[in-house]
Amino acid sequence: MKTIITFIIVFGVIVVVHEFGHFFFAKRSGILVREFAIGMGPKIFSHRRNGTTYTIRILPLGGYVRMAGAGEEEESITPGMPVAIELNEQNIVKKINTSKKVTLPNSIPMEVSYADLEEKLVITGLVNGQEEMTTYQVDHDATIIEEDGTEVQIAPKDVQFQSAKLYQRMLTNFAGPMNNFILGIVLFALLAFLQGGIPDSTQAVIGSVIKDQPAAQAGLKVGDKVKKVDGKKIASYEEFTTIIQKNPSKTVVLEVERNHEQKSIQLTPKATKENNQTVGKIGVTNAIVVEKASVFAKIKYGFTAAFSSSLAIFKALGNLFNHFSLNKLGGPVMIFKLSSNVASQGAIAIISFMAMLSMNLGIMNLLPIPALDGGKLVLNIFEGLRGKPLSQEKEGMLTLVGAGILVVLMVLVTWNDITRFFF
Repeated sequence: MKTIITFIIVFGVIVVVHEFGHFFFAKRSGILVREFAIGMGPKIFSHRRNGTTYTIRILPLGGYVRMAGAGEEEESITPGMPVAIELNEQNIVKKINTSKKVTLPNSIPMEVSYADLEEKLVITGLVNGQEEMTTYQVDHDATIIEEDGTEVQIAPKDVQFQSAKLYQRMLTNFAGPMNNFILGIVLFALLAFLQGGIPDSTQAVIGSVIKDQPAAQAGLKVGDKVKKVDGKKIASYEEFTTIIQKNPSKTVVLEVERNHEQKSIQLTPKATKENNQTVGKIGVTNAIVVEKASVFAKIKYGFTAAFSSSLAIFKALGNLFNHFSLNKLGGPVMIFKLSSNVASQGAIAIISFMAMLSMNLGIMNLLPIPALDGGKLVLNIFEGLRGKPLSQEKEGMLTLVGAGILVVLMVLVTWNDITRFFF
């Protein structure tokens, strides 16, 4: 249960913060945000305010923003569809009900023959009890109740995504990843405040020793500072871990400092299968060593740590492109597995994990792949250089291809994660 709650909070916060970036800049640009959803699947709560319907959906996995005309709209009213319309005092349509789940008490039943809710703002159809077609004008801010009962505002051309200026659309597309970077910076700075200082990565200090593992059997203790491995000086815990991993079933000699005394410990890393590779493990975790710092230094650490994690992510991406393997990728199952690991380590580990994941999501979303924010930005730049946008048909085709590739990749990654962790 702790793992599930951690996963929902971590994944949910990161995605909602990402989507809020798109939401905020879309609103500032005059783009209609039809819905801001927290979660996925069937809705369990909705509330309309200032043209946007805010919904909470049953699956607590992230969320999304529906912007008018952003390539995500479907034809909501088609010829032959039975609807109910509600008129205002001027006999202008203010609400259209297409759902069987909702009943409007003072509505007029109609079978639609024609509807234009983007330019002409009219709806034509056969009203019950009449033999001739009737045409009604539709209010610019009218709402439509969709099949699942969600009430959203209609999307006339002037409030659609394409109607905003180029720089506004670019800001809206970039705002999601930008918010992830901001969240990462804030979380890294928060870590410094919670820990009472800036983490010192130049020391390899043992934080915990697992019972019956090589480290415990050899006499390694919590608080030991690893100074050398086989005579080589150790500059960080990461370097120490790398050396151990490269020496499965091979005896190594550690020189450690314990209570200001130097000790020599000999142990043999246990050979362990990890991502289809054999690596060495000794059964220890690192201790977080901090050095006192000013408030300014702690805030500055938020930026420097975010920058360092970005470099690590870019390095991993480069390694992925040079030597592609599904084992180097991770999806929701991987995040769940990592959530399980950090959930038992406390708030500090969870916040650190969330910060890294937020930076990762921001960078991955900026990859120039159609359907991702980076792909949309590439199309924006292309429009700026060309002087006019790509046709909606071509842009839609590119987005569809990009989305298809991402879906296939996600399925493969998820299946690979399942086989790695559960079989």
